[in-house]
Amino acid sequence: MGGAAGDTAGRARALGRLAAGLARVRRPKTTDFSPPRAMAAEAKYSIVREVGRGSYGVVYEAVANQTRSKVAVKRMHCNVPENVELALQEFWALQNVQKRHENVIQLEECVLQSGQVFQPISRHYRKSDHHLLLIETCLKGRRCMDPRAACFLWFVMEFCDGGNMNEYLLSRGPDAQLNNSFMQQLSGAVAFLHRNQIVHRDLKSDNILISHSPGGPVVKVADFGLSKVCQGKVNVNQHRFSSACGSNFYMAPEVWEGHYTAKADIFALGIIFWAMVERITFRDGDTQKELLGTYICQGKELIPVGEALLENPSMKLQIPLKNKKSIPDDLCRLLHDMLAFNPKERLDAFQLEVRIRRISYGKKRQRSGS
Repeated sequence: MGGAAGDTAGRARALGRLAAGLARVRRPKTTDFSPPRAMAAEAKYSIVREVGRGSYGVVYEAVANQTRSKVAVKRMHCNVPENVELALQEFWALQNVQKRHENVIQLEECVLQSGQVFQPISRHYRKSDHHLLLIETCLKGRRCMDPRAACFLWFVMEFCDGGNMNEYLLSRGPDAQLNNSFMQQLSGAVAFLHRNQIVHRDLKSDNILISHSPGGPVVKVADFGLSKVCQGKVNVNQHRFSSACGSNFYMAPEVWEGHYTAKADIFALGIIFWAMVERITFRDGDTQKELLGTYICQGKELIPVGEALLENPSMKLQIPLKNKKSIPDDLCRLLHDMLAFNPKERLDAFQLEVRIRRISYGKKRQRSGS
């Protein structure tokens, strides 16, 4: 997302129009909204500040004017087919979740902006011409919308006040009980997604958000731009994928080859869990940001675990890596089973959900005595 300084005025106008447009998003028909100043009293959301920016979108903190509750608003620019595909895949995945899960980010509503026209999109509304053109763009691989009109998808989601898991954990000292809680929450979230036929395909600590609650921090799996919703009633692990995608340090060996299943999500979780427990980090080559993630050292070069296993399938992973006493045996076995080279020998999400509850790591020891 370049040109931040020069685009400030344009973004301000777009945000003003969004505030105006979302005032009437419950209407199923396309509405051409008035200028923002005229609609200010009716606006459904007020943008507060920008909280994140990436290659494909910008996230803002906003307030629902009627309830004064905080929400997150994510804007994805649908200017090229690749961006349209990412935006629609995120929309389809979040729409496919019929029931709420505490550890999966909740989509409140999605609004399609074409020029100054705003329209809600969901399974409950008839697809507008603009929505159909987005789908056509995705299918044909070329822009089918009016090139003169700015096109965005706006996602209104629950607001997570704790930032992402990477920042949250690295700003604190090691905490086995917190790690255990996060591992159980994430295992439950991925099992829930797989039960709903959704494969995330880009699990990493940056794509997991934290929300504070009276009972402690709650993790929320987010960023579904690379996810796939599997069709049919067969077990999610029977579906095959061929497009290699994800973040290098979290990719399973078979993803590098371009032939994989939902078990690639379990490999990514294994990398996250291992790095979380031992606080293993690396520097992102582009941003120089410190990220939680495990790797294999070859001289001065850091090789992703999945890539190293692909080159040497018989390689034995050294878990724990730093301190032999840092991880109990049952957690070591679990990590090995999550990071197995052969997907057939790797745990699936439903097996992991059961196994993770039994590990001794991070559990309070019962005091003996009277």
